[in-house]
Amino acid sequence: MKGKLVRTEGHLANIIPIHLDASFFFERAVRSLDRNHVDKALKYFRKAVEYEPENPVNHCNMAGILSEKGDYKASNAILAHVLDVVDPSMTECYFYMANNYANMDQFEEAERALVTYLEEDTQGQFMTEAEEMMELLYYELDRPAKLNRIKSRQGVVEHDQARELLEEGKFAQAAELLEGMSPDYPDYLAARNNLALAYYYMGLFSKAKETIAEVLEQEPGNLHALCNLAIFYQNENRTDQVLLLIKKLLAIVPFQHEQVYKLATTMGILGQHDSAYIHFRRLLKGEETATDPALAHYAAVAAFNTERYDIAKRLWHHVNKLDPDSEVARYYLDGLEAVIQGVQEPSKLSYHYHLPFDEQFKQWEDYGNGIPEEMKNDPLIRSSFFWALRHGDQATKLQVIHALGMIGDYEVQQALQLFINEPGEETALVKAAEAVLHDLQRVEHPELNTEVSQPLTPEALKTIPKVSKNEVIGNQLGNETSSHWQAVVDRALQMSEARAELQQEMERIWTDYVSRVRPDLSGSKQIEGWAAGLEYLASKNRSRPVTYQSIAERYGISASTVSKYARQLNQICSVTPPKG
Repeated sequence: MKGKLVRTEGHLANIIPIHLDASFFFERAVRSLDRNHVDKALKYFRKAVEYEPENPVNHCNMAGILSEKGDYKASNAILAHVLDVVDPSMTECYFYMANNYANMDQFEEAERALVTYLEEDTQGQFMTEAEEMMELLYYELDRPAKLNRIKSRQGVVEHDQARELLEEGKFAQAAELLEGMSPDYPDYLAARNNLALAYYYMGLFSKAKETIAEVLEQEPGNLHALCNLAIFYQNENRTDQVLLLIKKLLAIVPFQHEQVYKLATTMGILGQHDSAYIHFRRLLKGEETATDPALAHYAAVAAFNTERYDIAKRLWHHVNKLDPDSEVARYYLDGLEAVIQGVQEPSKLSYHYHLPFDEQFKQWEDYGNGIPEEMKNDPLIRSSFFWALRHGDQATKLQVIHALGMIGDYEVQQALQLFINEPGEETALVKAAEAVLHDLQRVEHPELNTEVSQPLTPEALKTIPKVSKNEVIGNQLGNETSSHWQAVVDRALQMSEARAELQQEMERIWTDYVSRVRPDLSGSKQIEGWAAGLEYLASKNRSRPVTYQSIAERYGISASTVSKYARQLNQICSVTPPKG
């Protein structure tokens, strides 16, 4: 009897029971929203909250509907209840509250809620929207928000800058920046991994391995750390440990581009060329990476090392089309043809997108003009130099020392000084390094033109006559570099709003420093850091109460960054022992 209730043995038949729980009302609410029945949806969400009062999502959904209906005050009351009672970790509620306050034109309250969101939220889900609201509040309140930090971006700015330095081959500068981050961000494992790489590229294997051990202690399965450790063990010829790590790495199939790339290059370096080939080919299938000549070259190297000669040939021709100005693909195609013709015995190729070390020297000698300018800043070439300086044979080290003299920048001088101080190096090599370093210092600082080469220490620098501000930041220098150096003082004066005596002190310290060191200022981030460090040091020297943190908050950088630049200034100018 269709449509009627039929009892059988005391039970209802053909009836599907309805379970009235939070999920039931949640689904009804969502369905109502899809049909634009806002009042019904609100009613259903209220019922969902009644069934699961401890579930913050239902509360937030209810607050969201109230906000859409224009009842911003009731919406904020619910959000405050979530934060006070239900789940204080739901920091996104502060962002929702800020929106509600802004819609009520209560901009002071909106600012407080938004600042709390930025300072407390770890995920940064609404960072773009928060930045837009910050601009609105700046316009409405006619002043910047009093924001001390952005928690979801802790260390990101410094880490990005360090990664840029690594990519530019400025390993010592990257290491200095990452070392300064370590005390403030001990759980930032990506920064620790990159610090280990900086040490590694500089040839400081012990420090690199110690840093990786710290990462793996915190996260034993960290892929980047495992890859780095395997390479470090290989350099130490610890075969058993390498094989154990290779077994573990072979079982990993990552999907994120960065992790696939890391694993592919690592397996290639470890001699697992089949695995490297598979991962490199995976990367070449991606739209963003298909036109990367370096990646195509790595895949060609892996193909060659696994005797897939036809594939290697096609890939190197592809590299030549992608990067026609480079000689790399043509060089390796000639070598491949020699192997195919039986003229040359095949040997394993290394995974670097540049010519082999000996070939580079040969070409530079043929050119007669030293190292081409575009190669001086190539991080792969620079890292191969630093590597060979520490681990090559005597003839290679001597070649490298002279090649580094053609580059002659801050990184090179650091590397040469470390080499000179390294115990156990051949006397002839040390003397060659001292001679090159002395020539580089004499070019930069004619006042140090002595017969005996001396390290460029703060004590030696004190003997250099002072140079006036106009000489240092004026006609002597190129306009672009000069403006960068002047920008540091200008920024410090702008941010500090200092009295005349402090302004003079900042100008004096910076002029002194530039006349001695002439730092490389490659971007606005460095200008900000130098200016903050300069203000801190000048303030201390004038006995003004100041801390790293107070300076950092005004400049929007970390306290460790202020400390880093202040220390560098103090090391050369010996103004005052900086204390935070």
